[in-house]
Amino acid sequence: MTEIVDYELYEVPPRWLFLKLETSDGLVGWGEPVVEGRSKTVAAAVEELLDSYLLGQDPSRIEDHWQAMYRGGFYRGGPILMSAIAGVDQALWDIKGKRFGAPVHELLGGRARDRIRVYQWIGGDRPADVGEAAAEQVEAGFSALKMNATPEMRRVDSPAAVEDAVERLRSVREAVGPEVDIGVDFHGRVTKPMAKRLVAALEPYDPFFIEEPVLPQHNDALGEIAGHTTTPIATGERMFSRWDFKQVFEDGTVDVIQPDLSHAGGITEVKKIAAMAEAYDVALAPHCPLGPLALASCIQVDACSPNALIQEQSLNIHYNETSDVLDYLADPSVFEYEDGFVDVLDEPGLGVDLDEDHIEAQSAEPVDWHNPIWRHDDGSVAEW
Repeated sequence: MTEIVDYELYEVPPRWLFLKLETSDGLVGWGEPVVEGRSKTVAAAVEELLDSYLLGQDPSRIEDHWQAMYRGGFYRGGPILMSAIAGVDQALWDIKGKRFGAPVHELLGGRARDRIRVYQWIGGDRPADVGEAAAEQVEAGFSALKMNATPEMRRVDSPAAVEDAVERLRSVREAVGPEVDIGVDFHGRVTKPMAKRLVAALEPYDPFFIEEPVLPQHNDALGEIAGHTTTPIATGERMFSRWDFKQVFEDGTVDVIQPDLSHAGGITEVKKIAAMAEAYDVALAPHCPLGPLALASCIQVDACSPNALIQEQSLNIHYNETSDVLDYLADPSVFEYEDGFVDVLDEPGLGVDLDEDHIEAQSAEPVDWHNPIWRHDDGSVAEW
C-alpha cells in the first residue's frame, strides 16, 4: 500500500504557509494551510494532524481522512483547525491528480466552463486614489474590480463619512463606466446601523456586490440590511464549514458566498458548500487574497461548479509588497489573465508547478505579517 511518509512546511513571504506531502512511491502534493497573521499557529495544527494521524496512511482516501481530521477531535471547526485541514486536503488532491494524470476538476466531475472571470483589487486598506487605479486596471484588461468601502468607521458615524464612501465609488464608476463591475468590501468594519445607511447610499452607483456588510457573528442582521438595497449581498470569507453556511442559505438573504479554499476545509469541503449554494440559487466567488496553491485550488473548484461567478486573486494586492503569487511558480504563465479571465488549469493535480529552490530560499527569510490594530479617535479598538 502507498503511504504518506513525510512532510515539510515552508513559511514564506509575504504571509503564506506551504505544505509539501510525500508518499512512499515518490509522489508529492502541495497545499496552502494558513490563516493570515497566524501562520505559526496553523503550522502547529498541521503538524499535530500529520504526526498523530496522517503519516503512514493511504493518501487516496481523501474523504475518509477529511472526516477523521474534522471529527477526530471533540472540538471542531474554527479558522485554525479548518485551515490546517484545508492545506492537507489540497495536498491530498494534488497527489491524487498526479497519480491519475488528471487535474483535480476532472476527478470531481469534469469542467463546467473553460475559464473563470477574475477581479482585481484597487485602493488598499484605507481606500485612496481609486478612480485612477480603476482606470489603469481596466486598461490592463480587467472587467471587474474590488475595493474597500471605507477605512475604520465609528459605530454611528457622520454624514461626511457616508459621503466619503459614496464619493470613492462614484469616482470609480465615472472612471470605468457602466460596463465594469465594482465589488465593494465592507470588510466587517461597519456596524448594522451604518451598513443600512451605506448600502442605500451606494446603490445609485451599481456595486457588483456588497461584501461582508457586517461581521459573520451578526449574519442575523443581513436580512434587515438587504432590505435597504437591491445590490447583491456577499459574505463567507470568515465562515469555515457547510454548517457555518447553512443558516445564511436558509435565511435567503445572501446572493454570493465567498468561502476560502485555504480556510474552509479545502477542496473537499468547498465543493460541498458550492453544491449547497447551488440548491439555494446562490453564486460562488471564492475568497483568495493568498498564494499560488490557494488560487490553483480555487480554480479547480470553480471549473466544476456550475454556480461559480468570479474568482478573487491577489496579484499586485496591497499585502504582497515583498513577494507575489507568480514568484513561486516554475511556470507563471498558468495564471495569465486575458480579457479579465484565467483559463482552467489542465495539468495534473492542482495544475501548478512550484519553484522549490525559490521556496527553500524564501523560507529562510523572516516572515512577521500581522494585520494592523486600528483604533478610533477615542482610543478604542476599531475593526480592521
